[in-house]
Parts: sequence; structure tokens; C-alpha cells
Amino acid sequence: MRNCLDLSGRVAVVIGATSGIGREIALGLAEHGADVVPTGRRPAAVEETCCAIQALGRQTLAHAADVRDRQSIDALRDAVLERFGRMDNLVNAAGYTFMHDTATLREEHWLSLIDTNLSGTLRACQSFYEPLKASGRGRIVNIASLGSFLAFHRVAAYCAAKSALLSLTRSLACEWARDGISVNAIAPGIFPTDLNSQIVNDTPRGQEMLARTPMARFGRPEELVGTAVLLSSDAASFLTGQCIAVDGGYLASGVNS
Repeated sequence: MRNCLDLSGRVAVVIGATSGIGREIALGLAEHGADVVPTGRRPAAVEETCCAIQALGRQTLAHAADVRDRQSIDALRDAVLERFGRMDNLVNAAGYTFMHDTATLREEHWLSLIDTNLSGTLRACQSFYEPLKASGRGRIVNIASLGSFLAFHRVAAYCAAKSALLSLTRSLACEWARDGISVNAIAPGIFPTDLNSQIVNDTPRGQEMLARTPMARFGRPEELVGTAVLLSSDAASFLTGQCIAVDGGYLASGVNS
């Protein structure tokens, strides 16, 4: 039986791929056969990730891009099509968070986070829509969050953005199914990265998160690769509009002791 998880022949673009979860997914897709274009705002970090992909024997392209700038995303799309002539997969992993009391949260900070975490994903999906449609087996994977389902103290902007991202995922899945594009999401549990390590490592907040996780540990970024490969592959040919939580049981949990 053909290996339906083999990504050979696919061209994938991973936005937000220069660190943390996005970088791990980019390398994981390359390990499973895809040619991968990792991008982010920092050219040096993009180059480093491209070198890691090349070391895996896959083709790549070093092109920095900023999801806050539509022209930047369109230029990335054009560069990918010029280099590879096609594009099959899009992973939207760009994002950031901060903690602040909602009562005094400045509107410009709210709008900035929404622009990156939500509107940036929309820009990328719109920009890459035509090549994904032309692929005939386009795959979009958005990185959602436990905050897509639950409230977390003092991160209202982030949770609002990720809740809306999950809704956007479902809407695009329904609209674009007729175009051969599947759109799904991954909701990581607690994965310490450069983005959140100071919030969760050896803090009361982190200890509470551990207590709510049945597996009693944080996740490792490489543990997201299998789900990302599934949703990026032919194995997901009848799977769309879904969000898979890779969370050690967090969302399923009630009382753990």
C-alpha cells in the first residue's frame, strides 16, 4: 500500500518557521519528503533554517516575509512560484503573545496582536489561494491554541485572536473544499518555546498548567510533527475544517487528583 504520509513531490511554505513550533514543523515536513520554504521576518534566521532543510536533502528558498505586510507575502508567493513552479502546502505558524490586564490594555497593542495572529493568517491564505487551488490537493494547516477553546488569565487578546483563527479555519474549509483545498488546525498544548518560556517554566502559572495536563508534562515541539505531516499529506484527503489538539489531554481533563 502506498505510503499516504509521504510528502515527496510537495512544495510547502511554512510562515513563522524560524523558531519554536514553526521551525520544528518545517524540518519535519522536509524529513517526510517535502521541499520546504521556511520564512519569517529575520533574514539571518531564515537562512539558518534553510541550511537545516538542505542538510536533510530537500530543496528550499531563503526569502524573508512579514505577515503584517500583504506586499511582503505576495512577494514570497511569487518567489516560491518562480523557484518551484508550484505550491501545495501552507502552514501558518507566525504569532506572538503577551500578558496584560484587559481593563488597561491599550487598543494599539490589541490591534497589533490581532493583525499578526489572525489577519496575518488571512493574508497568507488569500495570497496562496490560487497556487493551492492549482495544486489540486492543497493543504493549509493553521496553528491554533488551547486559547481557541479556553480562557487564560491576562491574555485576552491572544485568546480572542486564536478563537477567531479557529473560526476562520472552519470557514475557509467550507468555502475552499470545492477547490481541492483542505484547511485544518493544530491546537498545541503547553510547549515551552522562546515565545512563552518565561511564562511557563518554573512559575505558578506553569505549575497550574502541569496540574491540568493528565500526562503531567509539557510537550516537545517535535511531538507536533506527526500531526502536521498527517494534515499536510494525502492521508488528509477527506479531512477538513478540523482542529486537532496535541495537548497531553489538557482539553479532555476534568479533575486530575
